[in-house]
Amino acid sequence: MATGALLLACALLAGVAVAQRVVTVQSGPLIRTEGSHVTIWCNVTGYKEGVEQDFEWSMYLPSAQDREIRIVSTAQQNYAYAVYAQRVNSKEIFVERLSGDSAVLHITKVQALDQGLFECYTPNTDGRYLGSYSARTNLTVIADSLTATSPAATLSKVEGDTLQLTCEVSRATLQHTHLSVGWYLRSPEDATAAPQELVTLSRDFVLRSGGTYRQRMAAGDLRLDKTSATSYRLTIHKLQPVDQGLLYCQAAEWIQDTDGSWFAMTRKQSNKTQLRIQPTDRDFSIQVSTERRSFTAGEPLELRCTIEAQNVPERFFSVSWVFSSSPVAVVGPSAVPVLGPDYVSREAAGHMTVRKESTNVYLLKLQHLRPDDSGKYICRVTEREKTPTGDFIDRSKRSRNVQITVQSLKSNITVSLSSNSSEVLEGDVIQLTCLVQSTTGPLSIVWQWTDKQETGSAQEVASVDRDGTVLHSPTYRERSSYGEIRVEKAQADTFSLSLYNALPGDEGQYRCAVTEWFQTGTEPELNWEKIGEESATKAITVKTVESSFMVSASSRTPSVSFGDSFDLLCLVKPRHNPRVPTSVTWRFMPAGTDADGEDQGEFKDLVTFTREGTLQWGDQLLGLGTRTTVDRSHSNTNFRLSVTRAGRREAGKYQCSAVLWRRNYDNSWSRVANRTSNLLGISVLQPESKLRVQKTNQSQVYPEDSRVRINCTITSQSSQDSQHAVLWYVRRATGSEADELLLRIERSGAFEYGAYADEERLRRRVQAERLSPRSYVLTLNRAESSDSGTYYCLVEEWLSDPDGAWYRLSRESSGLTQVVVRQPEVRLQVEEIESNVTVEESGSIRLGCTIPSQSSRDSRFSVSWYVEHSEDQDAEDRLGEEDEEKDCVFSIGHDSVFGNGNCSPREEAGPNSRLQFARMASDQYTLTIQGARPTDAGRYYCHVEEWLLNPRNAWYRLATNDSGFTIVNVLQQESTVKSVVCANDSLFYFVFFYPFPIFGILVIALLMVRFKSRNNSKSQEGKNGAPLLWIKEPHLSYSPTCLDPPALSLHPGSVD
Repeated sequence: MATGALLLACALLAGVAVAQRVVTVQSGPLIRTEGSHVTIWCNVTGYKEGVEQDFEWSMYLPSAQDREIRIVSTAQQNYAYAVYAQRVNSKEIFVERLSGDSAVLHITKVQALDQGLFECYTPNTDGRYLGSYSARTNLTVIADSLTATSPAATLSKVEGDTLQLTCEVSRATLQHTHLSVGWYLRSPEDATAAPQELVTLSRDFVLRSGGTYRQRMAAGDLRLDKTSATSYRLTIHKLQPVDQGLLYCQAAEWIQDTDGSWFAMTRKQSNKTQLRIQPTDRDFSIQVSTERRSFTAGEPLELRCTIEAQNVPERFFSVSWVFSSSPVAVVGPSAVPVLGPDYVSREAAGHMTVRKESTNVYLLKLQHLRPDDSGKYICRVTEREKTPTGDFIDRSKRSRNVQITVQSLKSNITVSLSSNSSEVLEGDVIQLTCLVQSTTGPLSIVWQWTDKQETGSAQEVASVDRDGTVLHSPTYRERSSYGEIRVEKAQADTFSLSLYNALPGDEGQYRCAVTEWFQTGTEPELNWEKIGEESATKAITVKTVESSFMVSASSRTPSVSFGDSFDLLCLVKPRHNPRVPTSVTWRFMPAGTDADGEDQGEFKDLVTFTREGTLQWGDQLLGLGTRTTVDRSHSNTNFRLSVTRAGRREAGKYQCSAVLWRRNYDNSWSRVANRTSNLLGISVLQPESKLRVQKTNQSQVYPEDSRVRINCTITSQSSQDSQHAVLWYVRRATGSEADELLLRIERSGAFEYGAYADEERLRRRVQAERLSPRSYVLTLNRAESSDSGTYYCLVEEWLSDPDGAWYRLSRESSGLTQVVVRQPEVRLQVEEIESNVTVEESGSIRLGCTIPSQSSRDSRFSVSWYVEHSEDQDAEDRLGEEDEEKDCVFSIGHDSVFGNGNCSPREEAGPNSRLQFARMASDQYTLTIQGARPTDAGRYYCHVEEWLLNPRNAWYRLATNDSGFTIVNVLQQESTVKSVVCANDSLFYFVFFYPFPIFGILVIALLMVRFKSRNNSKSQEGKNGAPLLWIKEPHLSYSPTCLDPPALSLHPGSVD
């Protein structure tokens, strides 16, 4: 038993000792750039030894984290889903097995859609499941923003030169990354060879160099500088032949993974620069050059000695000039010349120049060559070089001989004389230019003048000697002292003569005589030799200004409107000359002054432009001096007079006069000529009217007592500053009656009523309004039928002239508005139903009058009852015949006053009247005849008159109408006590009604007296000690002036 337990325990311990399977994958998140090569390793441990493990890779997109997408497997050939199948088959995605339990997933060109969660799964090979069989890591794919740019170029350098290249490196990654930038050299002979690293700035900002360049970087001949946030500059001093090849910069962007390791997400290379290095050659050559080798005495000679060698600035050369075995000058390495003894004085006189023009060019220049300068010229160059032992050695070379020939001087000058114009206007400048060509020596010139016919001897004007000194002749000395004559030597071969303020006497032939000189000998014995003479002539004509002097005046607007502007132009010819200026005066004669009449008008000066250019106003001022402007052109030929906002005062005749002045050389003035322009007539008219009033004809119908509105609209006006006066007219008929003025509204807004308004008493009812500057309204309040007619407005347009005076420009009437004021439509109807009534004698006859329709709700009615008595008792036979007799029974006026109707009743109202009138409603009336008598029989009808109150508060009758007939028959009967009592209402009430209330009141009084006496209280007595046994009926007081009387009932004996 104990042995079995021990075996069981051992078995359990053995099972526990078996390791669990663990799958590990590269920890994330892994951040990689799009297009880069991504690797993810996966390891498995705790499996049964001796069995090779398989790896299956899948991924889960961030948008669907529960959906597996298979990628690649080491066990299954067609494991990938369609989205990855093509990339797996093309080996863009594959698995590299490192060992039996380790593998790496390769994505050679990662894409943005590869971002997600990657899972590495290892199938079970142990026969049982224990541990983990998969592991996951997150892959984030970002855009590749790294750039490395350097311009492609081909450079040629000499050994020992300095090279500088710049590379621009930038990135736009949001994650924290590091950059490494390096420069590399690729051999041009072997393209397959690995590039050689020159210098690199690592991701840790450490500068390192590779191979043979490490020593040169330490010596300072190799540098990598970061000059800005994105610029990296490579500098190589003392270039060597081994530096030749293709140079480029390479940048890498690094990111640190979660395990602390750094990964290069992307690498970029710039364009390549091809560098060629020419080895240094210590040899040199010499070349002497000149433009030509044959010269004439007096010309300059230039000889240049050029040294052709490498790295000339860092070498030491001395240059010697030799002429016919005689030293001329030596220029050492310091570029300071040392002259030969025969050339010191020549250099001091400025006739010789020796200098170093550039690093390898030396110049020898001889001014004013002489015949003895003919010969051979040589350039000898010596280089001093320091040996490695510290000694100096000299190496010399000489150029070939340069043969120079200098011939004796001969004069070949040519002279040409030109002028600014062959015809000059008086007062202008005579400009003569004498040009000498093919000169070799100094020149002297003499200016001469003769008349056009050349009859007299030539007069000398001025001369210029060979030193440039100007001498004026006595004849022109005074004039030249005032600056009127000017002689200049503009250049060595150009001379000018200027005569300012030309006079008519300056007309003639001008001649310039030129003499050429040559200097012989040397200091201090110098001689001048005349080697040639030439001359040229020019004819000059001076045109007097008086011959072409004229003045004209013009205007584009001879007629203008009030407030407009006009310009007057005065044209003076010829053009303005400061030496011969003009003074211009504008003159004016107002309109209305007839120059040909008895009272001859005079022109008055407005404004004068003086010859000095100032402005002088005259006594006559246009526009009060504030609306007149004057100006002139820059050439002083156009003189303009402008008047703005012209008025009546500016109308008239204008004239322009000009005076020509000549300024003498002594600054005195002479009056030459006077001219007057043509007359300009200016008319200032009233502006054309643009007033337009709306012309639409209208017809308006209004009921009486309403408000009538008539519009007057101005559709256009001549000016924004226009003011309007509006007159309202009414036309009663189309006959001979004239239109009547109702109202006038002045432009100032004042009102003025017409005589018609007073006659028709319209002042209180008429009203005029100005709704806007262009809209007016006439209102008639409480219109009457007499207001019917044709209305229109007459608009007057007023403007202010420039002088401030108002004038009426135009008048225009509006369209006609036909106004019809009608009384209310007659709608009066009285009920026309006919009836027969038979009553017994002493009975009551009730007659009704109903008005079912009326013309206005404000109508008042006058009601009268008539009766027709016919001798023939047969009413039916007489119904259609005309009544022979008609009596008024009762009438009440529209003012509710009895008897104030259209008839007088035969029975007057009083206490004993048998008539009882009642108005049940505003349209229902009744008349009751008490105690019918046989004489009351007949045909009754009511006559209704409809009355209205007009706007003047006066009543007028609008319509009348009659009701239908009511035929009344009265039956006679014998008199009895009962009939007597019942026929008399007073007797009936006295006998059958009054005793009962009186008896009741007495009983109540007795009970109250007894009750109060029992309580020992004083009996209440009425006035004068009698108990209140009678109650007086209230009496209804009726006002005959009430417009709306109440319903009332009249009993017999109650009519006062």
